[in-house]
Amino acid sequence: MKRFVTFSAFCLLLLGSTLLCASECGGKGTSRGDDKSMPRDSIVLFDGTNLDKWYTFLRDRGVNNDPQNVFTINELGWLRISGEEWGCITTLEEYSDYRIVLEYKWGEQTFKPREDRVRDSGLLMHSVGEDGAWKGNWMYSIECNIIEGGTGDFIVVGDGSEAFAITSTVTPYEKGNRYSPTGDPVTINLGRIDWERKDSNLSGEKGARGKDDVENPVGEWNLLECAVDGETITVFLNGQLINRAYDVKPSKGKIQLQSEGAELFIKRVVLFF
Repeated sequence: MKRFVTFSAFCLLLLGSTLLCASECGGKGTSRGDDKSMPRDSIVLFDGTNLDKWYTFLRDRGVNNDPQNVFTINELGWLRISGEEWGCITTLEEYSDYRIVLEYKWGEQTFKPREDRVRDSGLLMHSVGEDGAWKGNWMYSIECNIIEGGTGDFIVVGDGSEAFAITSTVTPYEKGNRYSPTGDPVTINLGRIDWERKDSNLSGEKGARGKDDVENPVGEWNLLECAVDGETITVFLNGQLINRAYDVKPSKGKIQLQSEGAELFIKRVVLFF
């Protein structure tokens, strides 16, 4: 199994290797040698200038038809997903065995039918099949939910068959199953497995926060990382491991970012291999 480090830890490792090489290699540059924990290659999916590696899909509009400018890049180089219509941006290519780094923050605007509900979006991995296959909105996929109080929850966005599944070690609680590294294994083909410390008393109202939330408040940047290693996905939020699934099916596919009723800003999206 590959060893993954969080982006913040990677930066420290990279700085350390640079300094070490500068002192031992006569300042001629840096080499990562045989350290297999260090990413070898990367693909910048969003760099603040364009969406050339993506296409848009909106319910009832289809592919690359966005007259309401649901997906735009602002003057600061951030991707703004308005949330006004339901849909997504989807990568042109399929990917497997990667670590995706997504930097995001919530905006203020929300829209019907979720204008008073918790802000909601999602990072959908291993997306396969037809655009809009799930209720006209998204491809079938494995979702890392981005939602107030529940960022890091896994959701199987599938057709209920064995082709779409995750297994995780969990402990039951009032609202379902929560990830626990010492829990009992559960396999699901639909539904969700919540992140490790999700608040059982969390309300569904806009702006809700749990007592142990790792996500930063509205308007502050967050770092979401999903490490995909074969059939395993490990989720980190702001440097903390908060969820893990294995025996994930499918184990490769396109990547989608949702528009689901809430304004979301994204500063960057990078894949490391």
